Amino acid sequence: MSGSWKARRDCIEQILGPTRDALEDLQELEYERRFFKGPSGTFKNLIFAAAGAKPQIVLRDAVNNDVEIVRHADTCLVFTDPLPPHGLTWRQMVAWWTNNHQPDADEKSAADALYRRLYRSLDSPPEQLLMITYCARYAEEGGFDLPALIPQVYLHYDPYTRRSGKQSGALYRQRMDFLLLAPDRSRIVIEVDGVQHYGRPNPPNELGQVTHTAAPQLYAEMVAEDRRLRLAGYEIYRFGGWELTAPGGKQLLEDFFTELLTRHQKPTL
Repeated sequence: MSGSWKARRDCIEQILGPTRDALEDLQELEYERRFFKGPSGTFKNLIFAAAGAKPQIVLRDAVNNDVEIVRHADTCLVFTDPLPPHGLTWRQMVAWWTNNHQPDADEKSAADALYRRLYRSLDSPPEQLLMITYCARYAEEGGFDLPALIPQVYLHYDPYTRRSGKQSGALYRQRMDFLLLAPDRSRIVIEVDGVQHYGRPNPPNELGQVTHTAAPQLYAEMVAEDRRLRLAGYEIYRFGGWELTAPGGKQLLEDFFTELLTRHQKPTL
């Protein structure tokens, strides 16, 4: 009798087992989606790499959420192409640059010109080191298909804060140091923090040297904005400027980018 029941169970398992396993896999995927939520909203454009005067941005059409640069548009770059399903690669950025700025250039020449233009938007040695270290990967096999490292990306524009010279509390960080739009649809923010992020300058001493005093308010504003961005779906990594100028800074960056790119590889089907 027991053998008969076992045969029945085996038969039922053979018939229904694959369906049960498929349902469990779907349930697991749904469970994972609850804990990974990419940025909300729809990608429309990137305003980035300002070299010189900062652009002044207005909301031209509040119904369609259209923005317009009304001053200093010539100092920055604006990417308005549709965002590919799996992020934005260096090859795609070079193609955009070629179409809009160097229509007669070959890919290698256009890539070199774009890199030099992006590099000019950086004004601190730690930021420059970070970009040099990452972009060296473009020269490796398959490097043009890596996510593009986009510097000085405007996140929002707050004319009230700019006019008053004070932080409004709601819009603290006007731009991100670097942005990667990864193959798994993550938006990765990389920040390089100088002393101005957590200290206020003191008057120069008799030798003209400027020291800084720690400012808890500045630090609190910075981490509050990090929380807001994380809840909006961004992934944020911070480097202290000091650690990138110390011995081993380049190796630290190389190891970081290796782990980061491995983590955000294109999903396989």
